[in-house]
Amino acid sequence: MKRILILSTAIIFLGASCNRNDDKSDAYGNFEATEIVISAKAMGELEQLDFEEGDLLDMGDIVGVIDTTDLVLNRRLLIQQKKTIGARLESINSEIEVAQQQLQNSLVNQQRIQNLYEKGAATKKQLDDINGLVDINRKQIIAVKSRKAAILDQMTGVDIQVEQIDDRIDKCLIKNPSNGTVLVKYAEKGELAIIGKPLYKLADLEEMKLKAYISGDQMPHIRIGQEVEVIIDENEKENRSIMGRVEWISSTAEFTPKTIQTKEERVNLVYAVKVAVKNDGSIKIGMPGEFNFMK
Repeated sequence: MKRILILSTAIIFLGASCNRNDDKSDAYGNFEATEIVISAKAMGELEQLDFEEGDLLDMGDIVGVIDTTDLVLNRRLLIQQKKTIGARLESINSEIEVAQQQLQNSLVNQQRIQNLYEKGAATKKQLDDINGLVDINRKQIIAVKSRKAAILDQMTGVDIQVEQIDDRIDKCLIKNPSNGTVLVKYAEKGELAIIGKPLYKLADLEEMKLKAYISGDQMPHIRIGQEVEVIIDENEKENRSIMGRVEWISSTAEFTPKTIQTKEERVNLVYAVKVAVKNDGSIKIGMPGEFNFMK
């Protein structure tokens, strides 16, 4: 009876050991998400910051505003300057028209005196005087047009300054860069925003990444785009499996992170792998997970 009992116990132990080995997953790791820290692009008082931690934001949403009073006033001043310069431009255009008319009159007189000179009815001095007047009229037109070009350059300079102001005003609008959930809110309405100061942290929690580690002899069995079975804890005793897709495989080996398995396994060289998984809301950042290659 003792022999039978010992033999039975050994068989049960071996069977349990085999089951444990069969239940081991191919890789272990933790879930993470792509996190983005959104910072202020302008300096001023935060007039709005319309979200709280846990809120889901869409890409392009205007979630806050930095005070733009000084910028708006500067823009109005520039627009007024452009109007003043524009009035000078109208005056210059009138001068050009007058100068062109004077030149036209001088050209007519020039032709008349030239004809008289050829017939001996006009003197050489009269011809020289009218030729000189034509040259003066042409130079006057060139000078006035040069002044017009300078005024146009001033207007272009004002337009560029207005564009710069518009860009700065646009940067006062806090636009959410991508879809995601607010993880941390670093600032509140009424605080002073400084360029580069973090305002909030965002992460896309709809698709999580399981970062796990595989050994060198497992590398031939995995490839980018491959589907794998991801296992997460359902409760203390049960697991739940979902489908995942291999998104990234490290090209260099590293020592196994300390959080993975036993001390003996931590000294082995492994390769990091990221598996993308659709999140139904149950997967959290830092949560442990495992995956198996599809048979």
